[in-house]
Amino acid sequence: MTTLTHTHPTADADYELLAARFRPLFARIADGASRREQEHELPRQEIRALIDAGFGALRVPVAAGGFGASLPQLFRLLTELAAADSNIPQALRAHFAFVEDRLVSAGPQRDVWLQRFVDGEIVGNSWTEVGTVTIGDVITKVSPDPGSTDGDFRISGTKYYSTGSIFADWIDTFAQRTDNGVKVIAVVSTHQEGVTHGDDWDGFGQQTTGSGTSTFDHARVEAGNVIDFDTRFKYQTAFYQAVLLAVLAGSITAAERDVAREVRNRTRIFSHGNAPSFAADPQILQVIGEVSAAAYAADATVERAARALQHAYEGAFLADEVEDERRNDVAELETAKAQVVLSALATRATSDVFNALAASGVSTSKNFDRHWRNARTAANHNPWVFKARIVGDHSVNGTVPPRVWSIGAAPGAGKP
Repeated sequence: MTTLTHTHPTADADYELLAARFRPLFARIADGASRREQEHELPRQEIRALIDAGFGALRVPVAAGGFGASLPQLFRLLTELAAADSNIPQALRAHFAFVEDRLVSAGPQRDVWLQRFVDGEIVGNSWTEVGTVTIGDVITKVSPDPGSTDGDFRISGTKYYSTGSIFADWIDTFAQRTDNGVKVIAVVSTHQEGVTHGDDWDGFGQQTTGSGTSTFDHARVEAGNVIDFDTRFKYQTAFYQAVLLAVLAGSITAAERDVAREVRNRTRIFSHGNAPSFAADPQILQVIGEVSAAAYAADATVERAARALQHAYEGAFLADEVEDERRNDVAELETAKAQVVLSALATRATSDVFNALAASGVSTSKNFDRHWRNARTAANHNPWVFKARIVGDHSVNGTVPPRVWSIGAAPGAGKP
């Protein structure tokens, strides 16, 4: 059988050289993805192999020891990786976001962090407060350490949805200073007492992202690692969403791959079918073709969103505040539109693919349903219905989209 190489809409020689470095790793990751999910085995070795190959330093400039990948190149790679195991791009979501933040930052800490990324250090995430915390409140606190001669801090609090933190050397933590009330990012080393992480995420999809509860008990934070939140890179929300877009696109491709192989190898047919084999039945081929077309559209959608992010990144260096803001607003709108489209497309395609199978296709041993469960779970992050309204408000009224938002209990909830 001849298989044509998939050509990305904007594939280029530089990207192919970059991707060739990681595709053998992606193939090995794909081989064990279903088993890891069934056995709830976290992809520690797989993530470490990627990081050791330089994956975590994709965006670090070549002059600093990285690959200097553009954002479209990064998101193409994340989409390919998601087709191998959709959990891993999400597990690395916070890492790449923090890399992005350091790329647009200034000062001596920038070079320190870029070197850490090149050295293979990983950053996790810890932003969401546990329990009925009123929206806008931050319970996790950072306090000056009276015993430190270097102006260091101590952090205490509990966070949930700490995606990727179980694999990480550092945790990007949203907190509030007790001395001046400023909301900050505290970058906490995981290699110390006072930092614990539980793999207690109980979702029906994306089960091996290493999400769960992170607890900080007077853990040390270096003074240089307490960063005012207001200085965070402006396109962060769009960036986080774009990683989920890659997860959705990769999930469609993975479903197409697995079910096409099942159809190709199937020997049983139905008397009321259309051909002497499933692989030749035109109705079955139509189902696979429609899913393949959905994967194509998803790839193109991720590509367009990534280009908007690249423009936002470049806007940070223009010394033109008006244009910088415009580019960030465009990036937010582009990723919101993409989310609305891909949430429906991915969940539908990963469900429709079962139309090419018989009853044996729903066997838990085959685990084909994981693609729908993973897509459905990724689509439930950041509810798309709110994004659709925001896009519509911009279209009708010119309302600028919010670029930072939070989640929590409604004011007065649970109180007499």
